[in-house]
Parts: sequence; structure tokens; C-alpha cells
Amino acid sequence: MGVLRSVNVGVPRDNPWKAVRITGIDKRPVGGPVAVCAPGPKGTGAVGLAGDRVYDVAHHGGDDQAVYAYAREELDAWEARLDRALPDGVFGENLTTSGVDVDGAIVGEHWRVGPDLLLEVSCPRIPCGTFQGWMAQAGWIAEFTRVARSGAYLRVLEPGEIRVGDEVVVTHRPDHDVTVELAFRALTLESDLLPRLLVADKLPASDLERIRRRVAKMHRADPVDLGGAAR
Repeated sequence: MGVLRSVNVGVPRDNPWKAVRITGIDKRPVGGPVAVCAPGPKGTGAVGLAGDRVYDVAHHGGDDQAVYAYAREELDAWEARLDRALPDGVFGENLTTSGVDVDGAIVGEHWRVGPDLLLEVSCPRIPCGTFQGWMAQAGWIAEFTRVARSGAYLRVLEPGEIRVGDEVVVTHRPDHDVTVELAFRALTLESDLLPRLLVADKLPASDLERIRRRVAKMHRADPVDLGGAAR
């Protein structure tokens, strides 16, 4: 069982790193309670937490990315690697957790947060140019990808209000082994792992379709030798 260390909502700011000139990556801790509900399809800018939104609507937001969680333990490890302070919310996360193995969570896992909110682990966070610019760290995307501790996006299954100190309890785990970390590695640097993701039916439908196409292409490029090659 873990707890919420921080609940973070975005403050709109200029985005010089993308054609979309505003970003909500600047997440800051807020007092509670904060209402969380399913935002609906991607494309409107809506996310799960009241008072928050995204501006790059083509790539962010919607039900599959309603809430973003990152572990304080991972932020502490990054502080040591980068030799700089990293406050809660600095990675653009809505929930900074303590005692939760966010990257070890199984895709499709359910989290009860506080008495009412029920979340479902959806997919890893893939770093983008805004994240690179916001961190102002040379080679940041490559380093973040190499370490493969991405944090998790979550869907809202049951709405509710949350506040700092709420317990985070895992109430359901699917019977496959696809963790957030495994999914991130497969989708970035280790494409040989992609076939393992096909059992994770709670990945976003668009991601699963892309994975199926990539796996089919891999099979065409490397067909099984059924009859033996001519010599």
C-alpha cells in the first residue's frame, strides 16, 4: 500500500519547444480535495483532474491519459543522477506517489485512491520535445529512455475526490506479466519485446493496433524456416 505525496495541477506557460505555443507540463502541488473524472476522448485537451488540461491535443489527454503518476522514489534517484533538486510535479505528473511501484505496475492493474477514485493503469509515458525543453538537460530524452522509468498513465474507472495523504491500494492485477516498464522498453529501444505486449489488452487501442502492425512486419521480415534453406 502506498500514499499520495502530492496532487499536482498544471499552470499554463509558454512552450518555445513545440509548434503548440502553450504547455501544461508545469504541474504544481495543490490543496485538496481535487475532483477526478474520466475526461472523454482525446482531442479536447481534457484530462482527469479538475483545473488541469493539455494543449497538444493531438498527442496528449483523453481517457487513456487521464492521470499521470510518478513515484517519489524515482524522482529521488533522478536527483542523485542529475545532481539537482526535483520537486514533486516536475516531470509533469498529476500524482506523486510514495510506496507505489509505478513502473512495476501491470498494465490493466486497478488502483483505489482514497475512498472513491478507481484508476486503471493504461500505458507508459513516452518523452517528447516539451519534456526535453522543460528539463533543460542535455540529452534528456535519450537518458530518460535509457533508464526506462517512465511513470504510468491511468484511466478513470470510478470518479472521486483525492487529496494528499490518501492511500493508494492495488485492488486488481491482470494475470499477464506486461509491466509499465516492459511496455516502455518495447515501445522505445527494445522492439524485440513487442510481441510480449499483445496479451496486454488494456493498452490503448491505438497502441495495440500499431503494435500488431509492427509485430506482423517483424514476422514478414524474419519468417520461420519451415523447410530448411537451400544449400
